[in-house]
Amino acid sequence: MARSHGEGSISQRTDGRWQASLQVGGVRQTVYARTRKGAVAKLGELQRQASVSGRLPDGGQRTVADLLTLWLGAKRPNLRATTWAHYHLLGDTYILPVIGSVAVRKLTPERVQALYSDLQAQGKRRVAVLVHCVLGQALGMAQRWGWVAENPARRVIPPSYKAGRKEVWGPSGLAMFLAGTTDHWAHPLWVTALATGARPGELCALQWKDVDLQAQVLTVSKSLQRVGGEYRLAEPKTRASVRSIALPDEAVQALLRQKGQQALWRAEAGGSWQEWGLVFTTRAGAPLHRSTVLHTLARECQRLGLPAITPHSLRHLHASLLLAQGVAIPTVSARLGHANPSITLSVYSHAITGQDAEAALAIGRALTG
Repeated sequence: MARSHGEGSISQRTDGRWQASLQVGGVRQTVYARTRKGAVAKLGELQRQASVSGRLPDGGQRTVADLLTLWLGAKRPNLRATTWAHYHLLGDTYILPVIGSVAVRKLTPERVQALYSDLQAQGKRRVAVLVHCVLGQALGMAQRWGWVAENPARRVIPPSYKAGRKEVWGPSGLAMFLAGTTDHWAHPLWVTALATGARPGELCALQWKDVDLQAQVLTVSKSLQRVGGEYRLAEPKTRASVRSIALPDEAVQALLRQKGQQALWRAEAGGSWQEWGLVFTTRAGAPLHRSTVLHTLARECQRLGLPAITPHSLRHLHASLLLAQGVAIPTVSARLGHANPSITLSVYSHAITGQDAEAALAIGRALTG
């Protein structure tokens, strides 16, 4: 056994790992590391916490499942309902089945790293990043509460994920889609999405009171959410998401068609009509389910022989077309409801390469003057 002054006790186990122990007030706690240096560092953290609180961290037999339950309860008042539900789903699906029964005080960085590695090996790189976010925050709370001496999620190589570039149709694909879906019930929704760049959830929450066809403008102020099987109109994603968007003539015509189509549906539904005041609805007046919008668009893409895109891709297509036409980035950013133009630039930099080439030609002409 090797001892250093003020370190407590440090020893190497038969399996090669190092362990360090500290006793305070008759309570002893042992931590483990792969190297002696690591054991010294962990012991130092134990000593720091003991000096602050006068006791050693003690999570008892509380498990990761216990921790997640408490953490989700603490976070709920400060999160949007959909975000909280998503965190809950991540825990139930990816964390609890693997480490839910593990005592928090026995959760090691190696165990956490293995969880992330398994998810990434399954091709779930984005899920791994989100799981790291949830688990890391929960374990941070356990550390603050004195359950553990350190947060094991801070001693791992964090997973990474980079979204691929959004692929959208060119002008010919867009023209084919619009011409081929003219008689489809969702055509007004698609045209409005293409003309405004609004998010799918924002369009599905759009109410007729938010639309001024005479002034050719609509106001985005809500987003449609579905939590626990129930729809609700909630605050939008960010403060910048609340915005007014000017409408081209094509969007006005699409919305007029939607108004007439909806009047027909209302008459057919009679007493079963569900009045939400929404612009885009089912034939019974109910809010549109996300999967309905997604699958309807996918079927039309397949029927027309076009590359499949998602409803959110119509937003990307809107932005890409504007930038390719030379519309200023701050203007596009405002239409999209981005918090600042730098977000727009980072997402759509590929769409302004043509403008950059034109800028190079322009400066060349100026230099040769």
